[in-house]
Amino acid sequence: MPPMTATPPADLWPEVRPEAARRLLLAAVESFAGRGYHATTTRDIATAAGMSPAALYVHYPSKAALLSEISRTGHQRTLDLVEDAAAGPGGPDERMRRLVEDFTAWHARTHTVGRIVQYELQALPPEDFAAVAELRHRIEETVRAMIAEGVAAGVFAVPDVRTAARAVLSLGIDVARWYNERTAEPPEELGRRYADLVLGMLGARGSA
Repeated sequence: MPPMTATPPADLWPEVRPEAARRLLLAAVESFAGRGYHATTTRDIATAAGMSPAALYVHYPSKAALLSEISRTGHQRTLDLVEDAAAGPGGPDERMRRLVEDFTAWHARTHTVGRIVQYELQALPPEDFAAVAELRHRIEETVRAMIAEGVAAGVFAVPDVRTAARAVLSLGIDVARWYNERTAEPPEELGRRYADLVLGMLGARGSA
């Protein structure tokens, strides 16, 4: 099977308007991924977007504002998919499987954005960091509640629900660190394999 390429950055944020603002957002992703946030200048971003540095400030007050938008929307999308899986049909083990499959595949398909979202947190301004931290808390709480439900139902067997939830999320998040366009394993297949690992880690009945 040929390698599955990640979601092209150009396919992200289709809802952002005007088009110039979207181009700047995509250029910021390219620049942050290639240079790192701190080494990137507003001129780098504007040039990558085919615009003048002055034009950037019409849409975003700073490169920090661009990072905040990338981080906030990335975390919101992962929260949405986690909540969708948690609210879906089936028992805790079935919903956990869907959650891990979707969470892992998202971090593989959008690995360039995922690295920025997950590993540039400390560069966010304090108020934006607080907003993203709340989204991260909600993601973890959703996973923790699902694991606790499974433990209560006798489906999962873990000694500490909080630690288990963080381990589940860490596995998926780390995919963005190493996944790239040369990775042979498609995101969906990787998601299925990670789901098998997670269910085994949680002691799900029949997972062995």
